[in-house]
Amino acid sequence: MAIADYAKYDALGLAELVAKKDVSAAELVEEAIGRIERHNSKLNAVVFKTYERARSAATLPLSGPFAGVPFLLKDILGTQKGVPSRQGAAFIPPAPAPHDATIVRRFTGAGLISLGKTNVPEFGLVPTTEPALYGPCNSPWDLDHSVGGSSGGSGCAVAAGIVPIAHANDGGGSIRAPASACGLVGLKPTRGRNPLGPDLGDIMGGLVCEGVLTRSVRDTAAALDVTAGNEMGDPYWAPPKPKSYLDECATPPGKLKIAFATQSLFGKKFDKECVAAIQETAKLLETLGHHVEEASPTIDTGALMTSFMPIWATGLAMLIEGTAMMTQRAPHEEDFEGLTWGLYQMGKQVSAAQYQMCWFQAHAISRQIAQFHQTYDMWLTTTFGAPVVRNGTFDFHEKDPLKAFAPIIDYLPVTAISNATGAPAISLPLAMAQNGTPIGLHFAGRFGDEATLLRLAGQLEKANPWAHRYPKWN
Repeated sequence: MAIADYAKYDALGLAELVAKKDVSAAELVEEAIGRIERHNSKLNAVVFKTYERARSAATLPLSGPFAGVPFLLKDILGTQKGVPSRQGAAFIPPAPAPHDATIVRRFTGAGLISLGKTNVPEFGLVPTTEPALYGPCNSPWDLDHSVGGSSGGSGCAVAAGIVPIAHANDGGGSIRAPASACGLVGLKPTRGRNPLGPDLGDIMGGLVCEGVLTRSVRDTAAALDVTAGNEMGDPYWAPPKPKSYLDECATPPGKLKIAFATQSLFGKKFDKECVAAIQETAKLLETLGHHVEEASPTIDTGALMTSFMPIWATGLAMLIEGTAMMTQRAPHEEDFEGLTWGLYQMGKQVSAAQYQMCWFQAHAISRQIAQFHQTYDMWLTTTFGAPVVRNGTFDFHEKDPLKAFAPIIDYLPVTAISNATGAPAISLPLAMAQNGTPIGLHFAGRFGDEATLLRLAGQLEKANPWAHRYPKWN
């Protein structure tokens, strides 16, 4: 294999080369390490390196669909024994983890070889990656621009050709936002589809789920095949999965009924470039035989706003108080970014009754969305409400969460709904902005039905391929 071709392969493609002995796992690991060392000073995607561990793993017998493929773990929930997980927060000490998370064991069992941890915003709170602890992560498409968040470092590394697949997770859009910003495939699975154990069963009432970022639909499907499946004792159990998600993404989806929207549920029109991308995608879907019409779910947007933020705030308060308990260190304002401190203060003020009311409202919204999907197989928008922003656009010094999140909600207006409902959604890199940065198209599906999302994604990947698109400097 010509080493210059490394970034042209997806993860399954590299694994096939290893299986055929055209290249060794050790050679792939060294290529990925070399790319981190060459590019990370500009990108700041990788914040903790485990090179010697990776080199050692590459010499061992490997099996699984991704055997020998270089990989990166996110600095949130990607718990690996002996490696720190700081969640982008200075308040969390760089203590080595005592064991692997279940999903990390599944990644390793599939043959993936982790090289380190990727950059994240503090506690994963926002859809851009500019933490005070690590510094901003810069897009390989344009170094001034955001990589999205909170799985921004993972998205950056995949887009830059450092690794073909990376760990990600999503509590309000944190897989799909980097997918959009970086020109990748980003699937948020159904609640309970992937495990959070062994340490956790639930995060923020089930808002958060695990996944990956990839450059191809088949890699996303194959990764879900190896990670999906509940552990005994999990509080949520997803509906039964198909025999093979990889087979599903190669299966025609049939004729679907798809709704699209060019404005958010709050009534704000998307940027004209996003509107054009939605309309072009709607036309493409019609040529593929689908029924497409403009429609949106009818929900109580006020209830969505008043329920989602307190749930996030109390979840953050739990994380900070838990860290304080384990480290015997009291949290102080100077330990955190302004937005984090403000949201923490909000979380401490939410009563148990208020928290229960928030979920009462969220569950009502879930039923309204489920009713919408009785008519429509999917709901199409763009992932962001505007083309990807530059780093420094949002004010993370602002301590009032309502003020700080107002422009962020306009920027990322639809993704959190799927976290509230627990239903799957996917961002696909089907369009480009005039400035040369990617625009992701967002498809929200029925609860438990990743299979239909992946079938449609596979069809769209063939009809409007994106594998040829690389950042120019790569």
